[in-house]
Amino acid sequence: MTSQPTMTKAGSGPGGTGEPGDGLQAGLKNRHLSMIAIGGVIGAGLFVGSSSGIATAGPGILLSYALVGTMVVLVMRMLGEMSAANPTSGSFSAHADRALGRWAGFSIGWLYWFFWVVVLAIEATAGAVILESWIPAVPQWGWALIVMVVLTATNLVSVGSYGEFEFWFAGIKVVAIGAFIVIGGLAVFGVLPGVDSDTAGLGNLTDHGGFLPNGPGAILTGILLVVFSFMGSEIATLAAGESEDPQRAVTKSTNSIIWRIGVFYLGSIFVVVTLLPWDSEAIQKDGSYVAALNSLGIPNAGEIMKFIVLTSVLSCLNSGLYTASRMAFSLGQRGDAPKAFARTTGRGVPMTAIIASVVFGFVAVFFNYEFPDSVFLFLVNSSGAVALFVWLVICFSQLRMRKIIERETPEKLVVRMWLYPYLTYATIALIIFVLGYMLTDTEHDGRDTVLLSLLVAAIVVGIALVLEKVRRGKAPLAPLQEEPDAKV
Repeated sequence: MTSQPTMTKAGSGPGGTGEPGDGLQAGLKNRHLSMIAIGGVIGAGLFVGSSSGIATAGPGILLSYALVGTMVVLVMRMLGEMSAANPTSGSFSAHADRALGRWAGFSIGWLYWFFWVVVLAIEATAGAVILESWIPAVPQWGWALIVMVVLTATNLVSVGSYGEFEFWFAGIKVVAIGAFIVIGGLAVFGVLPGVDSDTAGLGNLTDHGGFLPNGPGAILTGILLVVFSFMGSEIATLAAGESEDPQRAVTKSTNSIIWRIGVFYLGSIFVVVTLLPWDSEAIQKDGSYVAALNSLGIPNAGEIMKFIVLTSVLSCLNSGLYTASRMAFSLGQRGDAPKAFARTTGRGVPMTAIIASVVFGFVAVFFNYEFPDSVFLFLVNSSGAVALFVWLVICFSQLRMRKIIERETPEKLVVRMWLYPYLTYATIALIIFVLGYMLTDTEHDGRDTVLLSLLVAAIVVGIALVLEKVRRGKAPLAPLQEEPDAKV
């Protein structure tokens, strides 16, 4: 069994031990990590996709967000337990490698990389649409190119420059959401000076067909619509590998996940569904947050929200490129990707991994413009369920890794999963249930997403097993005493 080395203080060349973490630079400050952890749970999907969830489940969408939020909290607790004991840029992929076998680390690492390079295209296009509406002289594809090039340059300079950009991007999101909750909350309770909203009030939770106007089953459908907006919570554990005190960073991020989800997701959605009736036409026409701001008489609410969404898009793009490149770097260090991916510059930047990731992102952007309803739709659907696959692998890895940590380095078990192993098994059951329910969803493409994602996952796992068999055939038999902790 391989061990996980500590982070080096400065980047080096291509040399290294073949383990994740070697060659990267500890260039992220505590304030960077704090804001990455906070901003990581606030994706553009919260602003853009919440209106469809509200239309489907009514005020009951709060239960959908609460259930998914609980699942994410449990999964991040498991990941925090493993990452605090073994901080590494490969995060859950490296943990799966150690706990479940090399095939697992290979498979989930590449699937996660695939997910983020597709996200790069989605976010670049979303940002380009907003920018073109402001400056139409530059075509949409031109804005997408500009955004990708600028953020690629940022990631290539140093991990510190990524952290600085993300600090400000995330900061804007946090301030905006915080202000929205405070202002909206005051309006709901009728104490906001200068605002007389006749639509606001707690009565909106029950007055328009009840709390569950479309029945209890709508809660499950709501889960399908909101689950993917939570992807990104795990980024802090990858970034922690490039901080000066990874264990402290992971512990702090893990312990704060409950209030982050509670405030930014449940808090802001609660404000939306109490400011306006859930069936208000404005929510579907303008989007939930814009409609809520308009109901308060805030001028230029649409443009304000466009700026906030653009900030979220750029933040997601910035973090997506960082995350994809670090996963590619980790795979390269473990011999599961080209060795060039594991090379770093003098500043500790995995340049080849970044460039390779952004090239695939550019290709996906091209498909989005040229073949949106065929090739790009396939890419989106085939990567759509990867979030759930990642969470499932984290659960199974934690079941094995807890025993390994307790046996080898029990002093590193500074973060513990609650009610182990019962809550872990319960989380596994919930994730499998969600995947199964998606197979019954034809209205929102849930079935296509799961089936295509399973197809891609099966192909990647098949490649992993073939490569592992080839490696075993080439490798000489090692004496038994030299590998007492062989993987199973």
